[in-house]
Amino acid sequence: MKSEEEGMDRRGFLKTGLQVTAGAVAAGSVAGCATGREAGESVAAAKKTIKLSGEIPKRRFGKTGHVLPILGHGGSAMVDVWSAGYNVKLESYEKREAMVRRGYDKGIRYFDTARVYSESEGIMGRALKNVRENVFIASKVADPRPDHTRESVEKSLSELQTDYVDLMQIHSPAIERVGSKGGMKIYEELAKLRDEGMIRHIGLTTHVAYESVYEMIDTEAFDTVLLARGYVRKGMTMMLSNPNMEWNHRCTARAHELDMAIIMMKVMGLNMLGRGSKLVVPEYDEAERAKLPAAAIRWAMQDERISMLNIGMSVPDDVDACIATVTGESEFSDDDSKLLADYSAKLYESEYVKAMPVV
Repeated sequence: MKSEEEGMDRRGFLKTGLQVTAGAVAAGSVAGCATGREAGESVAAAKKTIKLSGEIPKRRFGKTGHVLPILGHGGSAMVDVWSAGYNVKLESYEKREAMVRRGYDKGIRYFDTARVYSESEGIMGRALKNVRENVFIASKVADPRPDHTRESVEKSLSELQTDYVDLMQIHSPAIERVGSKGGMKIYEELAKLRDEGMIRHIGLTTHVAYESVYEMIDTEAFDTVLLARGYVRKGMTMMLSNPNMEWNHRCTARAHELDMAIIMMKVMGLNMLGRGSKLVVPEYDEAERAKLPAAAIRWAMQDERISMLNIGMSVPDDVDACIATVTGESEFSDDDSKLLADYSAKLYESEYVKAMPVV
């Protein structure tokens, strides 16, 4: 007769193992630190109140206790190494700092960056230093080695000029390399840092590893999830297959059930619906092209389960345009639907997209 373990299917067995890992941390496996539950209570007791301003619509940010403007400033689009892909010439560091501060002054409160986003953390740290207690800063750990997690977080804190980060996320590249089991080992290290007060919340992100991320979501250990989820089926350097999109939808549904904050990235399809559209479908009508970003944002805002639109911003005009869209007419219209359908039909037939792997 098969043992109970042998009779389990792979997914059930893996889920049990991941939940045991998450539960061990919550039960106080970190010697000398508060348990996960006690740490959560101490964070809640010390929770800051972020003062909101402006007319940007607000949404509840999952179980974190925060209510935040729905528009977040993504930090990956304002770094030199990726500027060509965004089809933009970046300004000086000082002017980029001013752009970040402009977003804050106009009501943005969520600022997203990562250890691997080159100068992004430093720019955001300098721009937000004297309003630190009134913003929600999110960064990411991309190193797949758990014994390097502390070093990565400490470097992020140094660049951000702060002694804590509101949200530290396990970055998609790490999960893609080590899977859900390896990702939970990174979680264990982040939980220690949360108990020490260096992190307030723990999340995870993915461009493509949706099945692994679903398994991690299902442990109930995380506060947030950042998913590539826009009108265009774009991951990072790939297009998403039907099976992967099904896991994407399952991640969204399960995270919503668990009251996690759900953050949407790739709203513009990694800029294929934005400034980069000129590189992909150069012959498209310019007047219609100009309407694509707002249509993509309105499409994303339809899903009330989404807590935050994390949109990469490169220049001050991006800040102004995104704010104008979310504070203006936000209903997704028939015209928006027709425009996105027409453009995406040409996009998917472009040589640029055809050359991408489908994963």
